[in-house]
Amino acid sequence: MHNIDILQGLSGGEIVIYPPKNISEGFQSVNNIIVGNVVLYGATSGRAFFRGQTAERFCVRNSGVTAVSEGCGDHGCEYMTGGRVVILGLTGRNFAAGMSGGIAYIYDKTQVFAKKCNMESVSLNPLDLQEDLTFVKDLLAEFKGKTGSDVAAFILENWETERKCFVKVYPHEYRRVVEEKAADEAAEKLKKEQEMKDGLVNGEEDEKEYDEDMINTIEEDDEGESKVKPEAKKVVDIEDAIPDGEMNKKKLDKLRGFMKYPRSSNQYREVNTRQKDWKEIYNHKGVKAGLKVQAARCMECGVPFCQSDHGCPLSNIIPKWNDLVFKNNWKEALNQLLQTNNFPEFTGRVCPAPCEGACVLGINAPAVTIKNIECAIIDHAFEKGWIKPEPPVTRTGKTVAIVGSGPSGLAAAAQLNKAGHTVTVFERNDRVGGLMRYGIPTMKLGKDVVQRRVDLMEQEGIEFQCNVEVGKNMSAEDLMNKYDSVLLCLGATHPRDLPIPGRNLNGIHYAMSFLETWQKKQEGNDIEYAKMLAKDKDVVIIGGGDTGCDCIATSLRHGAKSITSFEILPPPPPSRAPNNPWPTWPKVFKMDYGHEEVELKFGRDPRIFNIKSTNFVDDGNGNVCGINTALVEWVKDDAGRWNMKDVEGSEKLIKCDMVMLAMGFLGPEKKIADELAAKLDARGNFQTPKNKYATSVPRLYAAGDCRRGQSLVVWAITEGRQAARQIDFDLMGHSSLAGPGGIVYQPED
Repeated sequence: MHNIDILQGLSGGEIVIYPPKNISEGFQSVNNIIVGNVVLYGATSGRAFFRGQTAERFCVRNSGVTAVSEGCGDHGCEYMTGGRVVILGLTGRNFAAGMSGGIAYIYDKTQVFAKKCNMESVSLNPLDLQEDLTFVKDLLAEFKGKTGSDVAAFILENWETERKCFVKVYPHEYRRVVEEKAADEAAEKLKKEQEMKDGLVNGEEDEKEYDEDMINTIEEDDEGESKVKPEAKKVVDIEDAIPDGEMNKKKLDKLRGFMKYPRSSNQYREVNTRQKDWKEIYNHKGVKAGLKVQAARCMECGVPFCQSDHGCPLSNIIPKWNDLVFKNNWKEALNQLLQTNNFPEFTGRVCPAPCEGACVLGINAPAVTIKNIECAIIDHAFEKGWIKPEPPVTRTGKTVAIVGSGPSGLAAAAQLNKAGHTVTVFERNDRVGGLMRYGIPTMKLGKDVVQRRVDLMEQEGIEFQCNVEVGKNMSAEDLMNKYDSVLLCLGATHPRDLPIPGRNLNGIHYAMSFLETWQKKQEGNDIEYAKMLAKDKDVVIIGGGDTGCDCIATSLRHGAKSITSFEILPPPPPSRAPNNPWPTWPKVFKMDYGHEEVELKFGRDPRIFNIKSTNFVDDGNGNVCGINTALVEWVKDDAGRWNMKDVEGSEKLIKCDMVMLAMGFLGPEKKIADELAAKLDARGNFQTPKNKYATSVPRLYAAGDCRRGQSLVVWAITEGRQAARQIDFDLMGHSSLAGPGGIVYQPED
């Protein structure tokens, strides 16, 4: 038997493998394995004949090979997108999982194949079309001639009866494409006949929805090879190039889209334009115009890791709504999206997209633009007027108070209200939204988007009370006495400080205070903001995360004289390191929107890596005028731990008159925990059982960053949804609210 992994990526030619001709009489090749696992993986063209069984994962990701074998193991033809496969014997389990193209013909003499086939993406049909009969019979004749197969000889000798034992495995997606092509050809034929009648022999070419630049000038020839078209047109602004409302005029290749079309890179507006205003940085119109091309790149994987515990915490049904967008079924795409996510307009803008980091396509190509598709679905729905208030039909009589109106609190409120409970949300600030209102700049999340959702929730019956700080102007004890359940969604608002000499100087601010002040100024609040204005100042941001980048972009729009960002860690590698394999989050070097903007204006990346601050420098009047710094290197000790070591002689004074501390958060504020004597964990977060949300105080729950620790908006929404489910269950003894979906937790050590 040949070893595993042979013929991977076959891209032409012909392979014939058969037992030795001098093998003992009575040997039956159909009952013996002749080649090992993963044969013809990712093959694109050619012909292959195997007299004997092929082992597991035969023809996985085949996109063009014609192959014949006398049986195969488990997972045959998984994720197959093209080609033809004939199996003259038994197959293993899970045949055709994720198969979206090509056709397989199975000689099912014992009628057991249906139980072993994964029917999710294929149908099983009899061999009754003449083109199928001719193809299979001719291929069997060729197979018999080249291998001497006894099985093929028997079938050919008894063709009229044995052909009835064949089953045609026909992918739903391929069938749709074939039927659409036939309909188009029929329509074209009818059109030409009509033109002939009318004397219009030379009809004009149909208008195209996508110009070739839209698909980045890449096509594929019949052999599956990518090629760049010569003399590509001059690139123009996609918003001007693509007319709206003509999404179906150019046929796209969904079966091989993941190989054929590159990832779009036009999700942001041009840097030189966007850095001059406070509008959202996203190129919404351009993204939507090319969305079908990007949706065509989704492989519809048999195991969609984008929904795994490494991917989307919400378990968004990503392949489903990608496919629905490709088919222009926006309404059903919306239905699928809202099953798992209350606020896709938030995650579609500010989420770093762990789903894309876990995308299967990302193994060897840029991931699908999942985040853009998600955002486009919900924005399209609002534009069409599909999003309307849906208050519950009945009320349970139970009351729930939620403290905090960030993403976790809003998600919990939406779910609990859906279950029929009367929900009141308390917010200590003057407007609803928490982090999304005042912590994220308008360039990333327009406040009209936040308010639109808040208005909708109010219309559904949720009550919001602003300017109420529980633990200060309302006691937590009163809240517990008034409501059946109380959920704390306080966030992680206690910032990490930098206690080095000079910390008390004027001009040093926490990043979130800086961002909140400017957001309130933009909202029209009468607020003193002069000391938080970066105009004409040399600005240093200490900390390199998302908040630091937001400070960079905000300072740039203020008109800062210079902007520098300190990061104590070394720069990430340009591609995944060996200890950072797919599908884990890719820790690679990236230029975020703020970095790009500074680079364009000042001609350099604002970030300095491997740097630490040793002390702030006083200008003599109590104001900061600089930071003494030193470079560091990271050295691994004998135990494998990384230790920071100063680089001798690297000391340097960095001039600045404004500093933002963006080094993350240590946990929630402790006022409510102290008042109610709620237990905290070692990190200072509210203590709950694993994957549960009940605190040590009866009827008191916690969710989001105050329970989990500083994290992402998508995790906050997930926490809010699942906390709502537990509260609903505890109140009613049952719950119809959605559970955690497709998340698979890693086994504990």
